[in-house]
Amino acid sequence: MTERFPGIHRRTRPEVLAPAGNLATLKTAFDFGADAVYFGGQQFGMRSAPKNFTLEDVAEAVQYAHARGGRVFVTCNILPSSAEVASMNEYMGQLGDIGVDALIVTDIGVLMAAREVAPNTQIHISTQAGVTNYQAANALAQLGASRVVLARELSLDAIRELRANTPPDLEVEAFVHGSMCMAFSGRCLISQHTTGRDANHGDCAQSCRYKYHVVEERKPGEFIPVEITDQGTFLFNSNDMNTIKHVDDILDAGVTSLKIEGRAKSAYYVAAMTNAYKTAVNEYMRQRGFETDSGEQLQPFHDQVHKPQTGARPVTPVKFSPWLAQEPNKVTHRTYSTGFYYPDNPASENVKRGGYINTWLLAGIVTKFDAQAQRLYLHAKNKLVPGKEIEILFPGTAPVVMRVPSSGLQDAEGNAVSEINHPAHVFSLPYSGEHSIPEGAMVRVRANLYHGG
Repeated sequence: MTERFPGIHRRTRPEVLAPAGNLATLKTAFDFGADAVYFGGQQFGMRSAPKNFTLEDVAEAVQYAHARGGRVFVTCNILPSSAEVASMNEYMGQLGDIGVDALIVTDIGVLMAAREVAPNTQIHISTQAGVTNYQAANALAQLGASRVVLARELSLDAIRELRANTPPDLEVEAFVHGSMCMAFSGRCLISQHTTGRDANHGDCAQSCRYKYHVVEERKPGEFIPVEITDQGTFLFNSNDMNTIKHVDDILDAGVTSLKIEGRAKSAYYVAAMTNAYKTAVNEYMRQRGFETDSGEQLQPFHDQVHKPQTGARPVTPVKFSPWLAQEPNKVTHRTYSTGFYYPDNPASENVKRGGYINTWLLAGIVTKFDAQAQRLYLHAKNKLVPGKEIEILFPGTAPVVMRVPSSGLQDAEGNAVSEINHPAHVFSLPYSGEHSIPEGAMVRVRANLYHGG
């Protein structure tokens, strides 16, 4: 086994759970610190994309994860028709035989079938099931679930109450970052109604984010914006979630697993957000006294520092490294909120702007660092010109900040070039910083671009 970034400490509780839309992104997630990764196969998951995992991909994913102490969870969380039942049960059996660690399901019939066809595989209940209370969580545990993925609409107080009234061995997973849905727990019929694409079978067209106007019956062709400006509106354009500053609150409330949304997102997005939340969890574990600075366990993490019966909660908030707060702004995102964790500031929609905010771009991936020659080699992804500020991202430290030097840029053959301007080619540049840059580190560049849409 070759670890791209050696020294990554993985744990099962609390867990950083990253998304993956393909095998390369899954490997990136583990390389940047994920404890577990979730993804969909080419059948029966809530993302209908051609890049989803084949069974051969799943087998390679399991091997890659297990060799590094990680786990893989596969989504089987559609609401199946009767015609799909037999093939879905067969598919879950195949996943169990491959050795995936958990199946993520919504339908109660799928849950019961999974127990039979994949008896050695854990069962996680999808957020699509809308678990909002301890009674539902306990009932699902009795039916064989080892984890519930909570509805995104729960407050921290509601999570505390649920955790206090469920068995300690029932894991609680909650979303902490990424896109949110305008519909309760993601159960929505708008896309199917407007485009024929079924969101409950993973084929959402995101019709809720379209730009809508009102048309008066007697004035066809005259579009009236549903607001006071001429920019139209985005009635159901929900904010993205960002809780990087609140990881301590969420873990104190009793959450076992911090889930990052984004199976359709890029490998760079997954790397940056996985690294940020993993670093935040590491700092939480040290400051709360669960681990030493080197990651050695001092006491078991018990999923609930806060005790609802006594109101006891650590008085001192965790002091996260300042650079972590900026990381979510350096990936593609919509306007952020903290979801529904804090009732006095709940998630809302952005009625003025429907596109993505994208101020940083992936510029390249480091292929080699020659310490003696003080040269950094990278596989270019975007243009880099002298004087441009760049950041080098790898696990375990704040991003390394530097500017592209005014001279010394070379192509793969060692010829001098004035700028790095050919994506998919290898270039090198002088680097004399104090950090040794590992292979696989990601280089990003400030773009100051806004993509509407």
